[in-house]
Amino acid sequence: MNYRHAFHAGNFADVFKHALLTRILLYLLRKDAPIRFIDTHAGIGFYDLNSPQALRSGEAQQGIQRILATSFEAPVAGLLQPWLDYVRQSLNKVDMAFYPGSPALAAHFLRSQDRMILCELHREDRAQLVGNMGRDARLKVIEMDGYMGLKAFVPPQERRGLVLIDPPFEQGDEFENLAKGFLAAYARWPTGTYALWYPLKHPAKADQLTDHLKVNEVKRLLRIELDICAWHKEGPLTGCGFLLVNPPHILAQEAQMLLPALTQALAIGPGADWRIGQVTGE
Repeated sequence: MNYRHAFHAGNFADVFKHALLTRILLYLLRKDAPIRFIDTHAGIGFYDLNSPQALRSGEAQQGIQRILATSFEAPVAGLLQPWLDYVRQSLNKVDMAFYPGSPALAAHFLRSQDRMILCELHREDRAQLVGNMGRDARLKVIEMDGYMGLKAFVPPQERRGLVLIDPPFEQGDEFENLAKGFLAAYARWPTGTYALWYPLKHPAKADQLTDHLKVNEVKRLLRIELDICAWHKEGPLTGCGFLLVNPPHILAQEAQMLLPALTQALAIGPGADWRIGQVTGE
């Protein structure tokens, strides 16, 4: 599977991912103590939805554009507002009207005392990331494999923060690499908050990943998934999920409100659904 961000920016998976990431970040920022955001597969930060890649796929029209055109009722509207306000602000800029990816999203919400580590292995993407993010003393952009980044930067000195592991899933063994890389980081920093994103092209692999983490005694594990239609083995990506480790206590409750509304807005056919499961206890 090839999941380069430029082709899929603003699609349903980005909506799912960024809506939940915003809720996690806002919760972590309730305390004055600094946090660190670590993005293992950062991409380029901002994405032009009018680029040849984005126009070729047309996925943003079925993703973020649908969300922006939907009038959500309270309390869903309130939960989405901080994220969507920033998306609208970014898309309406005269000089750079681009969709914000995870690094840009984090940079928008983080405070002066917080820090970011952005890992991007592809040299051209890293150069674009540096150019798009501008001069920001809070962040470091590292040309490095994301899993090597986990070894190098976990645990952070702040001892509070969020690690996003969002691989491109271009390799057949990506689920195995994801599990191995996360578990090594978790052993060094078991109190950190981790968000492990995965596609639902092979649902059994997501089950195996969950079971593997449970066997290795990962505590406070929350699994959240969304499908925009029934899954077809040979079809395009229609579902994705998050395995969240040490998520905010309130996140499951917020997701119970968000996921039905997002699924309804993003559905493209029969079988659209969502799932939230508290896999392990407190």
